[in-house]
Amino acid sequence: MTVVRVAFTQATWTGDKESMIALHEAWTREAASQGAQIIAFQELFYGPYFGITQDTAYYDYAESVPGPTTERFAALAKELGIVMVLPVYEEEQPGVLYNTAAVIDADGSYLGKYRKHHIPNLPKFWEKFYFRPGNLGYPVFETAVGTIGVNICYDRHFPEGWRVLALNGAQIVFNPNATAPGISNKLWEIEQPAAAVANGYFVVANNRVGLEDNEYGDEAVNFYGSSYAVGPDGNYVGEVGSSSENQLIIRDLDLDQIRVVRERWQFFRDRRPDAYGPIVAP
Repeated sequence: MTVVRVAFTQATWTGDKESMIALHEAWTREAASQGAQIIAFQELFYGPYFGITQDTAYYDYAESVPGPTTERFAALAKELGIVMVLPVYEEEQPGVLYNTAAVIDADGSYLGKYRKHHIPNLPKFWEKFYFRPGNLGYPVFETAVGTIGVNICYDRHFPEGWRVLALNGAQIVFNPNATAPGISNKLWEIEQPAAAVANGYFVVANNRVGLEDNEYGDEAVNFYGSSYAVGPDGNYVGEVGSSSENQLIIRDLDLDQIRVVRERWQFFRDRRPDAYGPIVAP
């Protein structure tokens, strides 16, 4: 049995970048002390969810990847022997910005990054003001705990990305989010389990939590947390996280379950890519 102990977080914006980083450093230490082998943070973990407005001041949160935050956490990863999925606001060059997640291995080495492909432009989700669409494909990363991929928030609504990650060999896909109440609640319950079943892998989906009224006052979004891990059979691994509280969640994922489920369903044998041309037509 190949069991990977994963940790993932959901946090409320504290009001400043340094305290958010310190919180997640403390959580990483706690997770490692409980035997976690990999930890994943929420979307844009060290800042507010600034997509609620359109303000150039928030460009100041962007940094290079690798850069200051990835290097700081790489040193911690090496110290603790833990893999990290680190969502960062990336500046490739002035005016060229991405919603990115860096992956750091347990020895502190930087393995690469994923850039969010699908960028919403909706009330209180004005992300096209801040990000270009990702252009690095759907990479997977060979880590100390297995082969992992990343799909960021709005990406989860598009099944094609989930499938590409499966075809590229992902065993666990991390899905960091900033998802607010409303029509998304039902989708939150069904999309990641459906993706896990369709692709025969584990999905770890974590979401911001709490009201960011310290940043946006009456305009603030109240994120609902409810982070969870789901197996290739579509069942939750453990309980769903709190809908209102900060939380470090730790779950054990048995990667041997991937083979059992895939051999049971044989979706990879029976899929028909020769018949799917219309889904990639512009």
